[in-house]
Parts: sequence; C-alpha cells; structure tokens
Amino acid sequence: MHSKFRNLAIIAHVDHGKTTLVDRLLSAGGAYRKNQAVTERAMDSMDLEREKGITIKAKNTSIQWKGYTVNIVDTPGHADFGGEVERVMKMVDGALLLVDAFEGPQAQTRFVLKKALQQGLKVVIVINKIDRPNANPKAALDKVLELFLELGATEEQFDAPVLYGSAKDGYFAESLDAPRVDCAPLLDKIIEYIPEPANVDTDAADFKMLVSNIDWDNYVGRVAIGKITSGSVRKGDTVWLMKGDGSKFQGKVLRCFEYSKLGTEDSAEGVAGNIVGVAAFENVDIGETICAREDMTPLPFVAIDPPTVSMEISINDGPLAGRDGKNVTSRVVGERLKREMRTNISIKVEDTDRAGVFNIFARGAMQIAVLVETMRRENYEVCVSRPKVLMHKDENGRLLEPFETLYVEAPEDCVGAVMKMLSARKAQIEEMEASEISKRTHITARMPTRGLIGFELELMNTTSGHGVFSHLFREYAPYCGEFATNPSGRLVSIENGVSTRFALLILEERGRLFVEPQEEIYAGQIVGYEPKGIEMLVNPCREKHLTNIRMSYKEQTVVLTPAEKFSLERAIEFIETDELVEVTPHNIRMRKRILDANARNRAVHREMKKLADA
Repeated sequence: MHSKFRNLAIIAHVDHGKTTLVDRLLSAGGAYRKNQAVTERAMDSMDLEREKGITIKAKNTSIQWKGYTVNIVDTPGHADFGGEVERVMKMVDGALLLVDAFEGPQAQTRFVLKKALQQGLKVVIVINKIDRPNANPKAALDKVLELFLELGATEEQFDAPVLYGSAKDGYFAESLDAPRVDCAPLLDKIIEYIPEPANVDTDAADFKMLVSNIDWDNYVGRVAIGKITSGSVRKGDTVWLMKGDGSKFQGKVLRCFEYSKLGTEDSAEGVAGNIVGVAAFENVDIGETICAREDMTPLPFVAIDPPTVSMEISINDGPLAGRDGKNVTSRVVGERLKREMRTNISIKVEDTDRAGVFNIFARGAMQIAVLVETMRRENYEVCVSRPKVLMHKDENGRLLEPFETLYVEAPEDCVGAVMKMLSARKAQIEEMEASEISKRTHITARMPTRGLIGFELELMNTTSGHGVFSHLFREYAPYCGEFATNPSGRLVSIENGVSTRFALLILEERGRLFVEPQEEIYAGQIVGYEPKGIEMLVNPCREKHLTNIRMSYKEQTVVLTPAEKFSLERAIEFIETDELVEVTPHNIRMRKRILDANARNRAVHREMKKLADA
C-alpha cells in the first residue's frame, strides 16, 4: 500500500517568508474555522521569535490535503541556529526551498540546501515575494539552479519543480502567467513530488524511532519527537531507550502525540512513516533511538557541524546582584545551561576551574545571546563575556582559525568606507556586483570569524543603518594575524551611588552616556563612551553643593541628551575582553571584570611584567 504521509521541511534564508508560508498552508489545510481569528506567524511560539521576527526553534505541525497527511517542519533561517536545521533532516523526506524573488539565494540558502542535498532529499523550489517592487523571479531561479550545480545535486534533484507566488497574499502557481488564486497548486505539487517516507519498513512489527527533537508537556514531562521508521506505538507499550554511550533503559509509553494544525492531540496509534511525539523517558536526548526490543540496533544520527565561538557565562557578582532576579546561584545557572544543552545539540557547556563560571560553545554570538535573553526572562541574573573564536592546531602544529564567507549589501555611496572596514578585518574580497536598479553594491568576501565580532555595529554606523550582511561558516585555515580596529574609549564610574543630572551634564561633554539620572551606579560600571579611545574614571554620582549665593546655573536651561540604551546583542559586541555584560530581568549593564580601579591597574602591571619576562 502507498503511504499517505508526506514529511517535508521548509528551508530558506532568514526573512524569506518561511513562517508566513506555514500560515497559508495551515489555512489551506483547514486549521481555522470560518469565523476564527487567524494568527500571524502561528508557528512562532516563543516571545523572542515574535519580537525579532525570526524563527529560533524548529517546530512541526501537520495538515490534511486530499486524504494525505502533510507533516511540515518550520526551520530557522539564521546561520547561528543551523543546528536546528541539521537535526530535522533525518525526520523528513523532502523540502520546500523558499527564495526571495528580489534578493535571490543568500548565505543560509546555500547552507540549508547543501544539508538537504547531502541527505538525498527532493526539493521543491518556491520563488516567493514575486509581488515585491523590482522583483526578478527568473533571475532568482537562475541563481538557485546555479547553486544546485555548485553543490553537486543529482539529476533527479536538479530537475526540481518550481512554483511562483506570494506567501503574504496566499497564492502560488506553476508559471508567472498562470492565474493567482490560492495555495492548492503548491499542496498538489507536494503530494505529487515529495516521496513517501524513506527507510521505513511498514511490514515490520517492532517499533523503532530516531529522536530528532524534544518537546515538553506539563503533565508527562519530556516528549521525544521523531519519524517512526518501523512498527507502531501505543499508549502503555513497553519500549527501550538506546543512549549514545551504549546504555539502555526500559520505559512505558505514557502518551503518544500527533502534531496537527495549531497544537497537539493524543494519538491512538503512531504508525510507520508518521512524525509523532512519545512521552516515556525523562532522560531522553536528541539523536537517541527508542525501540520495542532491547536487542535492536540504534539508528544513525546526522553529524552536526562543530561550534566556532565560545563565551563565558558566570554568576552576577556585582554590588547590585540579587536585586532583580531570583535565580542567582551557580548551581541553578549551571543546571539551566546543561538543560539547554540537552535540547540544543549545537550548544556545548563546560565547567571551568573558577567557581560560578561556565564556558559555552556555539555557532555564533547571536545563538548565545538568545539563550541569555531567554534566561533573563526566566528571572536569572548572569554576566556574559565577549565572544572568542575557537582555534585548532593541525598535524604540523600550525594554528588554525575559522573563516566565514561574508555577504555584504551596502548603498553605493558607502562602498568605500565598507571596503576600508573589511580590509582592516583581514577580509579578502572575492566578488563585487553593483545593481543599477537598487543602487546598492553586493560584496562577497572571505573573512576570519574574529572579524565578525563587532562588525554589525560598525557596519550600521558606517552605512547609517542601510547596510545588510549575512555570513556562513567556510573552513578552518591558518591564522591570519592580529588586526587593529578602532579603539573605543570608556567612561568608568569610580563611585557607588545614584547618578545625578548635575554630574551627567558635566560628563556629557566627554562622550556619549549610557545612563540616565537617578539610576543606581556602582564602581567599575561603564557609564559612557569616550571617543578618543582612552579609559576615563568619572563620578556620575556627584551632587551639586548648596550655598547661600544665588547664581544662574547652566543646567537649569540645558537639556540632557537621552542616554543610549544597548540591546543584549549590541552590548556583547561592544565590550572588550576585560569587560562583562551584566544581565538581569530588568537591566543590561556593562562593567569591568575587576571593579576596583586600583586592582585593575595592578592586574595590568602584572600582565605587562609577564610579557616582559617572556
């Protein structure tokens, strides 16, 4: 019998319309009643996803179409969350490759397409946003086909069907001249072209499933999500968990879920080929196998690309620690980080030789920033360091560092400044293309991953907010040497207290301030930016002494410039190696690692003496 299941992932570069497309497919599949309010970006369940407008966690749902069950996995489009894409490739049998008709394939498009082709998945090409001004669907398709050739697609994969449409307006067609009505042509093509579940034995009686994702249920705890490759499973069945280290555990299925439309529902029986959730083990992790018998062979899991950056996350040891958050001890912070490592396989956490300090390894600084922001909203208080790239040594003892392929899009009048900035960061320009229509220049360069730290902030300042960039991990290559960036000065407080308007008016002449009047300040906190590149010790808590002499003071008429407030991502890029970002539920502060100024000076002298002796 032919399977009635179609399992596919929606893959694309960030902001090319994946989640919006899922909304339209849910509507076409009958997820909403006629009088029900339609939720925009229904699959973005996290608050951060809705605020940032990006997908962070891979999530799955299903719809019914002409007697078939179409399981859909919505994947992230940002390179830092590529691990979410890699782990679902074993769960699906095809993919919808979504490409913006104006921008064409971007950095993450190459990454996700490469992973899909390596797994042998069939791909349906969807040229989205054909209604955008200056959109060029045919040129976008040509670039996609070139990308297929570069990535070594087979003839069958290269001969992929193409649909054009607009997920925002809810229509797709097989040609640009065809009527633009609804999503039916896309769903019909999915049923026709996406193959039945592969590597599935529908005749086998013994249940087996590879865990590709982890969910949580308030009643039964951890839920293992994956595609059933053989047999079936019911509530009450006895099953075995095959761990990665070879250990085995026996358990009983508490509940079996199906992911349908906008939520989950209990399933009487999970059958081969379907994507289900099984609640049976509290210690289950991604990449492990759940099966019916103890003597069965575990299923292989897809290899995940290694992390490229590391950061330190430590407990908040500042003078204001414990004022905002409840979770402040090293034990609860360490447990939270290790819990994240169990659900996010691209993140690694290690203890250090210092109490309350943990090393966390990830694909990029944004991935760690999202984790810290999530912890912040869970009432944690932590301190975060500046990102560091992970170096390796080859068999000859040469030091290797990670390199990225960088894609920059900037206005024509800013190209000179952008090129100077790239040159300072040891970037090698590989391609430049100017667009007469958009008056923008596209630059492709090879740059060390170290150069990405602080790059976004500098690009935004250089292009007045009009620059756009994306990047993709490329290779490990010989270390290319140090590079000098613009020195950034600091205004550092030397006193604990409350900031005053009188003191900030004086400090405003020295640089740009990060604090407002009547904010609690402590010694060692960074309260502003000094443009000359020096560290200046200041007193933002200085008060105006009252006298019996009546004078007209300047501050009575001068308005204080509003303080510049940093997001967590910008603060992490702004700090230097001897500084930390203090993150609490209600505040983001930047501070020195060593708060006391005299102790900092002694530490600098000790380092200089070590270098001189060496």
